[in-house]
Amino acid sequence: MEKWTATPSVRQVAPSLTSSPGLTSSGTADTAPPTGGKKKLFSEALCGKIEARHKLTVKPRHSHSTDEIKRLIKSKIDPVNMKIGIRTFKSLKNGNVLIEADSKEEIETLNSQIRDICGDQPEINVQKRRNPRLIIYNVPDAVTHENAEDIMPAQNPDLKLQKGDIKIKFIFKTKRNTTNLVVEVNEQTRRQKVQNKLNLEWMICSIDDYVSVNRCFKCSRNNHRHTECKSEETCPLCAGKHKLKECTASRAEYKCTNCMTYNKYNQNRCINADHSSLDTKCPNLHAIIAKYKQNTDY
Repeated sequence: MEKWTATPSVRQVAPSLTSSPGLTSSGTADTAPPTGGKKKLFSEALCGKIEARHKLTVKPRHSHSTDEIKRLIKSKIDPVNMKIGIRTFKSLKNGNVLIEADSKEEIETLNSQIRDICGDQPEINVQKRRNPRLIIYNVPDAVTHENAEDIMPAQNPDLKLQKGDIKIKFIFKTKRNTTNLVVEVNEQTRRQKVQNKLNLEWMICSIDDYVSVNRCFKCSRNNHRHTECKSEETCPLCAGKHKLKECTASRAEYKCTNCMTYNKYNQNRCINADHSSLDTKCPNLHAIIAKYKQNTDY
């Protein structure tokens, strides 16, 4: 894994608790299906219960500042009487005000109250959480991007799938020359599917949550691609300013450029950086995964 050869399109994927991940030549994680025991989803078991976040942003209109909008909301909205727990209430760099609550119902109530009381002074937007994705392992070669949506409901009538419940995102080959399929589903379909295996052609395929994090091929940092990168070349193993194939560092000399960057700006909360940026146990990677889960409609 540590000596994996990078490619221009790199995607690190959350490791499953029931399998041992590796990276394919396309940079996509290849996780073997579980070999026994009750399946436990990554999103539910890696860090315990998912701490979902429901968000609302308020954008000032005209010449109002974020501080003015915050004062207006505070003076007009009483979360105590509304019995709403506010998790976050802060100004963002883009000039918006962010409000977070524990439930969709609370955010919708806040949205309604702010619109009724504050009128057209602010522009309000309830952020929609992303749909979950699932990975289906070892799908037969006969299953393609074009016919998968038809095959799944036909061979799995007990799931009662309706048109639009599953959207095919992409199919990829692994190093073992097996094929995995990534699909997008809604919350209800995901909860129904993950308790079952899926019949596809003559195979019974395992299913797991699919959580991916982009990692730049050039600078080895997360959350962007090499085509968007403005930083200099950084080795993913030792964080040196050279290409991966030029690295001569021993395992004891590995450094994670993502964790080093975090420590630079959080000196009072430093994390361990003595690993490569390809390490699936990287604390920076897991922090990104946790945030991804919070914003996914599981």
